[in-house]
Amino acid sequence: MDAEGLHVNIEYLSNCGIILSPEQKAALQISLPILKSDHKLKRVKLWGKVQGIKADYFVAHGVGVDELNDRKAVYSQDCLLWVLLPFATEEMKSNAAKLQGRFTGDPSFINEYKYTRKTGDGDTMQEESVTIEMKEEDRLAAVVASIDHEVAVVPHGAYIKTPLGGVRGNRSFEGLTIAECKHISNFYHFREPILENNKNALLSLDQSLSFLDSIEYDLPKGCWSLQFERGSGIVILKSLIWFGLVSYHVPNTMKYGYFYCGTGERNNDLPFML
Repeated sequence: MDAEGLHVNIEYLSNCGIILSPEQKAALQISLPILKSDHKLKRVKLWGKVQGIKADYFVAHGVGVDELNDRKAVYSQDCLLWVLLPFATEEMKSNAAKLQGRFTGDPSFINEYKYTRKTGDGDTMQEESVTIEMKEEDRLAAVVASIDHEVAVVPHGAYIKTPLGGVRGNRSFEGLTIAECKHISNFYHFREPILENNKNALLSLDQSLSFLDSIEYDLPKGCWSLQFERGSGIVILKSLIWFGLVSYHVPNTMKYGYFYCGTGERNNDLPFML
């Protein structure tokens, strides 16, 4: 969600129960422009809020020239002081996926996960206890990166891939029509494409707009909920894998974005719930 016009953008999600207090809005409207200026960023986007037991984490993305690959994640607990999140490695994501329970709200808290691992074969097989320790700040970075990879969504045509390989906002984007918004095939993952037919796309006009992966191929089928609010005034996409991730788009306009407001826990039981 673009930080510019935050007071307007957040209202698009009010019907989903996502709201900010007047104090939080005022603090964010002061601190985010300062964050943009201090770090010489092109744009700043409010990513969402991860709810903790004692305190919440507000997360924002600082965006450079390449809006897909030049991003930095920062977090704050008071909406004023922002701290850079560490880069999330694949090992961090794997360890974070094993942890259970909610965030405490203390960045220095050490999360622990114990499991039994078997070593050796036959008569020499032994069981040993393994403990994974992970700082909550690192867990937060891993969860934010996982959510971005799995469920960050933008409408088709909102971004364009340049001949040099960079990704920028499409200034010619005028929004999807109401008819196009009815199909999830017109919404794309905002990440590096992982489907083979998109990896080596030739940069024709159409392919420079369709270089991302469509969410219609996501598994399990039915992991997205699409609905219209305010008549046909706004389309809402909700992820059933990461409860609290909501994407929105106002048809026939350049207004779109996504926001996460949840506990940071993945719904791994979804295949058994559909």
